[in-house]
Amino acid sequence: MFSITGCDKKSEEVKDENVIVEDTVESTEVKNEHYPVIITTYNYEKEPIEITFEKTPEKVVAVYQNSIETLLALGLEDKIVAAAGLDHDVKDEYKEAFSKVKYYDNVPTKEEVIGLEANFILSWYSFFGEKRLGDVGFWHERNINTYMAQNSGVSKPDSIENEYNDILNMGKIFNVEDKAKAIVDNMKAEIEKAKEFGKDREPVKTVILEIGKENTFRIYGEDSIGGNIATLVGADLVAKENGRIGAEDLVNLNPEVIFTVYYGDAIDRDTALQSIMENPALSSISAIQNNRVHSIMLSEVFASGIRTLDGIISISKGLYPELN
Repeated sequence: MFSITGCDKKSEEVKDENVIVEDTVESTEVKNEHYPVIITTYNYEKEPIEITFEKTPEKVVAVYQNSIETLLALGLEDKIVAAAGLDHDVKDEYKEAFSKVKYYDNVPTKEEVIGLEANFILSWYSFFGEKRLGDVGFWHERNINTYMAQNSGVSKPDSIENEYNDILNMGKIFNVEDKAKAIVDNMKAEIEKAKEFGKDREPVKTVILEIGKENTFRIYGEDSIGGNIATLVGADLVAKENGRIGAEDLVNLNPEVIFTVYYGDAIDRDTALQSIMENPALSSISAIQNNRVHSIMLSEVFASGIRTLDGIISISKGLYPELN
């Protein structure tokens, strides 16, 4: 309370001031109630560790597609001090926001990250190797928090639930939980839509693959994001295990639908499609004869982040062309 003497008008003015002060204090308290936030992530030994956020990270280094786009989708572009590792251009709806972000052609070095005074690093498991960013302990000793995408090689099996959790964790870390939940809810709704559409239909014999050398193919099985999505929405994933198969094996599986993965400069979209459609060794396969071979971005089927929604839509449309 203030000790005031004087006219009633002056007292009223002071009372008004007090209301303003109290409201300001109250709103500050509400704002800070969110923290501290404790999040489980991993070290390079793939061991779970807990880290604590006392406040919103203000200087973030984001490495790889899902890391960058998740932050952009949550409206956090002003928090990113360095970004690197894109396989594809960011989605059109985030290009304006991304134009404000400093992008590095190569992953920043330890010295560069320290020089940027970063207080949070968000990336894939592989980028925390010693020859890149280094293990998380190096950063935690310097009060710089880290987070590894769960489906980037650190947590097995890969699953769509891990993608949901990564997005929700970013919502908690940055105090934008409503935005994160809305993104995840939209993904779940799209899954349910496809499940409902396919529930009374025969499962579609499906393969998700990546072309390799000498007529070999890398399979995205049930333990991959793509395979998890396909199974959830009603596919019969005839190549169920992650690994590699040959052309003869693929012919024997005879899938009705093939999703062929492309990314970056390594495998472009046309190459991914033509290497399947124009391969004489595969010409007897049902998917090829019926023109049901679909290209799909790596970022839709591996460590997919907000592109999980795109993966759900791409796979659902490939299985059920009439769905949309």
